[in-house]
Amino acid sequence: MRPARRPLLSPYAAAPAPDGATSPFAPSALGAFAPGRRSVLAGLVGAGAAALLGAGGAVAAEGTPGTAVAAEGTPGPGGDTLLVKAFADAETERKRLARSLRSSDFIPTGRYARPGAPVTVTVRPAGDAVPTLHIGTYDYYHPDKALQEPRAFPLRPGRNTVTDAHGGPLYLSFAGYGERAAVTFGADTPHMAVFELGRTDEAAFQRQLDAITDVPWVELTTGQAILTLTREGALLYRGEDHAALMTLFDTVIDSHARISGLDGRGPLDKPKAGRYHFNEVSRVPNGVGAYAWHGYNGFPRAYMDRLCTVQGLTTRGWGLYHELGHLHQQAAYQADQLTEVTVNIYSLAAQRTLGRPSNLLTVDPRTGLNHYQTALPKLGTAGLAYEKSFGAYEKLIPLRQLELAFGEDFWPRLHRLVREEHQDDAPVDDYTHDPVVNARQYLALASNASRVAGRDLTEFFVRSWAFPLDAAGVEALAALKLPRPAVDPSTLTD
Repeated sequence: MRPARRPLLSPYAAAPAPDGATSPFAPSALGAFAPGRRSVLAGLVGAGAAALLGAGGAVAAEGTPGTAVAAEGTPGPGGDTLLVKAFADAETERKRLARSLRSSDFIPTGRYARPGAPVTVTVRPAGDAVPTLHIGTYDYYHPDKALQEPRAFPLRPGRNTVTDAHGGPLYLSFAGYGERAAVTFGADTPHMAVFELGRTDEAAFQRQLDAITDVPWVELTTGQAILTLTREGALLYRGEDHAALMTLFDTVIDSHARISGLDGRGPLDKPKAGRYHFNEVSRVPNGVGAYAWHGYNGFPRAYMDRLCTVQGLTTRGWGLYHELGHLHQQAAYQADQLTEVTVNIYSLAAQRTLGRPSNLLTVDPRTGLNHYQTALPKLGTAGLAYEKSFGAYEKLIPLRQLELAFGEDFWPRLHRLVREEHQDDAPVDDYTHDPVVNARQYLALASNASRVAGRDLTEFFVRSWAFPLDAAGVEALAALKLPRPAVDPSTLTD
């Protein structure tokens, strides 16, 4: 465990442009050893600077630029040239969407760098912007620090030769405003086995799996997703319908976009530029099933039965819905004890989209009761405290009740409101237990919810669910001068 940089963990048993890891599910389990994200980001900035100077490899360039125009990530003639289009980098998108974590801005290439072998990349840009090359995968808990994240190599117009001691899948990032470039890989750069939704048929993918046996990584992609697997992991479930599987990834991503109000109605409401990255990782801490961190979601081999199967991802995919949710959380109302709660707004949305029963209705075989039935009798009782009196799923109930009371567009409207007002928010400091920060974030949740509902929700948040709003927070809600709700949201269930 490295306290200076820690992803969000979850246990599951078994350049500026106009466009653009989770704690254990029981929040109390993290407390003492999770750092604040601001200190994490400072560390990442330093690490990124080192990578951009070529740490871990060497890069050289020669030649003159040419021109290219095409869509982002489109193979060119012979499959050796990618025609790429620049889009907003991950930090620009994080700020536009008012989120806590950066998502991926990688463009998959389908190529692999052998350890220590030169990689030849020729870049012909149409303007001044030039892509950056990245080699390797994300694997936060890998014992070799050099293999915990991809290494970055800035490219120059013309012919570049790059060497990386460890090798791995090749990606591009191309931050900008829609600039174009053609990127050609030399014959020294082998292809991975790749399935691209809408371009690769199943028989062709199976032939790749049989023919490309000396490249240890396999990749499946859509316009919204990159699924990076070890060859061994991919072969475990090679019999799946991969078009159906990757369509399912897009469906889950779409469910998270809808609940986030990303309907394209305005510049702030467009879906994230680029793809989401789901990465097989070598290990996770004991008791942890998966995690989320800047740029990706990490899943160990033990999660492959859900990550790589249509049935598993549909019926038992809460872990993926949850981890992807962390890449959608908004910092403005993410108090430390809400990190593992607000994330499941998105998990529930995925379940509804897939026609699955809500986890809030799961019956405990010991009591015969679901989470509503155990939580609601506690409301309004003496000594009640939201952070201490409820289990993880019980804490999620009031957030679902807001939808039941004020419509399925409640959370989309709240996300849009936050994007309008919190464009320059820094990522939150998770688990710092700063009472001033937490009070501000709890108040942001209650006040924004009241504004979106058009109702005074003081009774709901403070008296029914005992959220930790102080006297100043209660006064701030009263100052909104909103009417009380016609129906008490705290009485509603699925």
